Amino acid sequence: MSQIITFGEVLMRLSPEGNKKFIQANSLEFYFGGTEINVGISIANFGGDVKHISCISEDFVGDTAISYLRKFGVDTSAIVRSKRPLGVYFLEVGAVMRPSSISYNRSHSSFSEIEPSMVNWEKSLEGGKWFHWTGITPALCKGGYETLKEGLILAKKKGLTISADPTYRRGLWKYGVNAKDALIDLLNYSTIFIGGIDEINEVLDTNFGYTNEEFIEASKQLMSKFPSIEKVFEKIRTAVNSSWNKIRARMWNGDEFRETKDLDITHIIDRIGTGDAFAAGLIYGLQHYNDVKSMEFASAASALKHTYEGDVNFSSVDEVLGILEGNITGRLNR
Repeated sequence: MSQIITFGEVLMRLSPEGNKKFIQANSLEFYFGGTEINVGISIANFGGDVKHISCISEDFVGDTAISYLRKFGVDTSAIVRSKRPLGVYFLEVGAVMRPSSISYNRSHSSFSEIEPSMVNWEKSLEGGKWFHWTGITPALCKGGYETLKEGLILAKKKGLTISADPTYRRGLWKYGVNAKDALIDLLNYSTIFIGGIDEINEVLDTNFGYTNEEFIEASKQLMSKFPSIEKVFEKIRTAVNSSWNKIRARMWNGDEFRETKDLDITHIIDRIGTGDAFAAGLIYGLQHYNDVKSMEFASAASALKHTYEGDVNFSSVDEVLGILEGNITGRLNR
């Protein structure tokens, strides 16, 4: 695999054990996450060569976060440090009819200090063949948006494949930049779109529904507006309750529409990072398989992530392929 570049905030997650609410708990578990490092670590677990670019606190918490990335073989040489603290989020894991709840503490985090001058994109992109970005990073702060754009301009100039997961979250855009305008700007540099009807409606100002026919038409209009986008992939979640979901995926690659079968996840351990696992599976897949198998691989990777605590998918390629081969009973491996 060629080197994959990711850029975004590294967060610490704090959660009570199991499905407790904070008011019940006397101790917390912590994990490191953040949508882009979730993608990067998952690809590294598949055997990929990954470099993550970020701004992390210059203290023992930041040191631990960097050590966590290095443990999985992620290149941290382009990470810069800040006197500000690492961003934190708090998660209560729901169950059955009770949903999970998240509260963020990241407004003045180390990453919020990022500026274009802090990243040497020429050096950081050296040897890179794929750049992955999400809509979380430009939503967090003006510096995140401007730094990402600078990297995308150079990545496109160098001919990197650029995957975009717009991940539109209205509540994050608080610093005066119009979300739609910013996402449109950044999508002009992208070649693979990982998102669904909601994201397409946001950037096109349309009102498509969720049928396959409308997904195809929405994808065609997206590709017409952004000629650099070659393929559109969407992960679809059907929730029976907080503990039981179904996952499938669909795609339009300019020539054909395809859709996977539902994968039943009847006992969710942790659904945080499952979209990131899908993106990682897709990025890995598109470097090894055809479009259809890549989508199937991504869907299976996303389903498996639901079985791991924390933000990251720890599955190997063989474990994901096992799901594709129908090994979904969870029988003991000997």
